[in-house]
Amino acid sequence: MDEIVKDFLIESNENLDRLDQELVKLESEPSSTVLLASIFRTIHTIKGSCGFLGFARLEKLTHAGESLLSRLRDGKLTLSAEITSGLLAMVDAVRHMLAAIQATGHDGEEDYAPLIELLASLQEQHAGQSPAAVLELNAIPDLREPVQAGRISFAPEPQEPEPERPQASGAAPQVNHPAAHFEEASTAPQILESRSADAAAETIRVGVTLLDRLMNLVGELVLARNQLLQFSNSTQDAGFQAVSQRMNLIATELQGEVMKTRMQPIGNIWNKFPRTVRDLALSCSKEVRLVMEGQDTELDRTIIEAIKDPLTHLVRNSMDHGIEGPEARQRAGKDPTGTLKLRAFHEGGQVNIEISDDGAGLNVERIRQKAIERGLVPAQQAAGMPDRDVFNLIFLPGFSTAEKITNVSGRGVGMDVVKTNVEKIGGSVDIQSVAGRGTTVRVRIPLTLAIIPALLVTCREERFAIPQVSLSELVRLEAEENGKGIELVHGAPVYRLRGRLLPLVYLDRELGIASNSVNETGNAKRETAVNIVVLQAEDRQFGLIVDEISDTQEIVVKPLGKQLKGISAYSGATIMGDGRVALILDVLGLAQKAKVLAEAHDGVPDDNLSAAEVEGLRDQHTLLLAENGLEGRVAIPLALVARLEEFPRTVVERAGSQEVMQYRGQIIPLVRLSEIIPADRDPEVVANAGSIQVVVYAEGDHTVGLIVDRIVDIVEERAAIESLSPRPGIVGSFVSQRHVTDLLDMPALMRVAVPGLLDGAESEAGRI
Repeated sequence: MDEIVKDFLIESNENLDRLDQELVKLESEPSSTVLLASIFRTIHTIKGSCGFLGFARLEKLTHAGESLLSRLRDGKLTLSAEITSGLLAMVDAVRHMLAAIQATGHDGEEDYAPLIELLASLQEQHAGQSPAAVLELNAIPDLREPVQAGRISFAPEPQEPEPERPQASGAAPQVNHPAAHFEEASTAPQILESRSADAAAETIRVGVTLLDRLMNLVGELVLARNQLLQFSNSTQDAGFQAVSQRMNLIATELQGEVMKTRMQPIGNIWNKFPRTVRDLALSCSKEVRLVMEGQDTELDRTIIEAIKDPLTHLVRNSMDHGIEGPEARQRAGKDPTGTLKLRAFHEGGQVNIEISDDGAGLNVERIRQKAIERGLVPAQQAAGMPDRDVFNLIFLPGFSTAEKITNVSGRGVGMDVVKTNVEKIGGSVDIQSVAGRGTTVRVRIPLTLAIIPALLVTCREERFAIPQVSLSELVRLEAEENGKGIELVHGAPVYRLRGRLLPLVYLDRELGIASNSVNETGNAKRETAVNIVVLQAEDRQFGLIVDEISDTQEIVVKPLGKQLKGISAYSGATIMGDGRVALILDVLGLAQKAKVLAEAHDGVPDDNLSAAEVEGLRDQHTLLLAENGLEGRVAIPLALVARLEEFPRTVVERAGSQEVMQYRGQIIPLVRLSEIIPADRDPEVVANAGSIQVVVYAEGDHTVGLIVDRIVDIVEERAAIESLSPRPGIVGSFVSQRHVTDLLDMPALMRVAVPGLLDGAESEAGRI
């Protein structure tokens, strides 16, 4: 009897998952007799089985649902939003009762009398009338009372047109629900195929535990295969080499087949989203069209389980914060029905999942302000952050722009949990948004975590594995090239790769391994070749310098012990062919540890750039950005800046009418930028300022201090300079960090401010 109950629970839970999808589809295809028959059969099967097994409460509930479906099937009742919601509530109640059976052996103490009463009253409903009974959904855990103002439609991938279905006898059922329609071709043929005798004969039910054990055994076989191949390479026995090659082929094929048993289509978790989106649309009083593409994209079962909750949270966020209500969309000139799109596809050995909506988009300034209010970033830093970095602030723990907590979101589980869970499995999350047009969240995750291809490298006689999904290319600088190939920019080593400055990371330095590969100045020793592994972390590239590059190999990923979990540079370990352990590098964690993500610049140039375009990229200038007044920004060529200083206001003295200060044994004149280039300033801030920020400018034997309101940043720019309005001391204007910025001609500016001081000086700014 225990085995019969176990089989009943497994089959019934599978049927309930399908019922969720079929009921939501039926709401959009009310004339589908095939869908209606399938739903009726499923409920009838559950009712018959629970009656046989003695689950009386469950039998009574499913009997009420079956009676309602019978009237719909016979055309005596018109399908409505209330009927669909009642049947879905019944599905949820059955699911709770099945959970009780699994936990306790009986179908619980709750008899769901209000729900049964509602289903009975719906049987007497006539077209256009509301049911007499009111369902107390609060009595059922995790169920919400539906609100009549919402709607959902569903659009799948394009499919072949389906032959016309016969119409129902009697009055054709129509959903009394505003524009609730599906654009998906019926899955009835698939339903019939899945229940056919042939399909049943070709499938068996195998426990997940057994599959996991098989996977572990295959992993050990792969390790033994690697050891065998390594040994065969060192022997001249032709017979042994032939046997080892045959073993290699068999192990590889077996590995591929076992991996297939763990692979599941992402549609297995997406199938729950039509119901989720329908319920959220009702509770939020919104109209939503759901589009799903790439449901057949396959991932490892462990990956599927790991991303289930993050994807659900992203869908809920799009419904609650992204898509506006019908009235707001109409005021913005949009279709009152919003679109939520889920898309999955393979790219570069990884799976990309996109969750996009055509809603209001992220409010950049609101996010920026909230981050400042919560003390997550300083106000000065936030003001100069590009939009992409501002969007990423929503992944910080506890960050939320919601004004109030709702049942849909804002319950303390934020986007930081999504990012953390995705990164745990070696994935990454990126967000893009355009105000008024919508938001797209892209999740990149590996296909599997069990056996992966990896590049083996050596550093100080220690071997490390780098997952191949993070590998872009390999670069080798011969001994005569590395002296001029590797440069220092502000003390950080970089390499010019096709006109682009590529940040470099020395693996031995980051891992704290003693090394002879670099000297005191940080430059690679010139008498040795340099191996650079170009890696991709999120959407940024950096070069990892290692001693040797060995080969690519399929490795079995072993988790690290709890003592090593906190080390961000490693994601796991593997056993090599000689029996030694090699650590697997976490590319994202290594990049964050080395701080190359913050230093890398957006916009990697195309590999197909012309020679002139590449040369133009090299003609970049490093500029110092500073504030002038409340809104003004200026740029100064860094080559003309001797030092940046901050002094107390008390250092300012006067020599006649000229402000001066004592600086390094001499008296230098001070020039206030706001007096040469007039700018609005806050008098209260000026009066209370306790210090001044000075750009020290030197030309020949002369030194001048330029007082600015605030030093902002140092950037590399090759911007188009526009002369908007000729002004003395200003070359022109350009855009930097989303601000219009004036490029200063420092010699000309100083000649105006301090006559006779810098006569004949050449303008560096004029050459930009």
